[in-house]
Amino acid sequence: MDDLVTARLVLHPMSPGEAERLLVREPDGGARWAPGYPDEGDVAGARRFLSVCASTGDPQPFGAYEIRRREDGRAIGGLGFHGPADDDGSVTIGYGLIPSEQGKGYASEALRALLAFARAHGITRVQGDTDHDNAASQHVMTAVGMRLVAEDERLKYYEITWAEEPRGGLCGRLLP
Repeated sequence: MDDLVTARLVLHPMSPGEAERLLVREPDGGARWAPGYPDEGDVAGARRFLSVCASTGDPQPFGAYEIRRREDGRAIGGLGFHGPADDDGSVTIGYGLIPSEQGKGYASEALRALLAFARAHGITRVQGDTDHDNAASQHVMTAVGMRLVAEDERLKYYEITWAEEPRGGLCGRLLP
């Protein structure tokens, strides 16, 4: 599986071996990590990815991705799918950046690329959630076209959907 490349980022599909090294915070010979990476969110994401691998096999291309800056190749966070698509073509995503890289637009840039990738691979709905007090994450999801669809006492739930054209292709518009 190839890296997904944006203007400023490389989204590198994580292998199970890379995820295991992330859990023990030991980069392989070629990995370059920014100071503060991985944080607890990255470790949790790697653990979730390995759990999916153990139960259903490597879900790539709907697995975990490491977010790297193009300028220096350093890993600054992660994002990805919580597992393969369900029977309705729906996936759940998560993302996070180390604190020193937040507020620079990287999360929106990475999430836009992941949504475009999902749509190009036949996904019809992407869901995500965030804590009520995480205004930055709420802003990221709305900035990329996701909309608030529900909330409970703990979380706000967002999604984006794409309609299928009668001929089976994907429409060129987002549903409100």
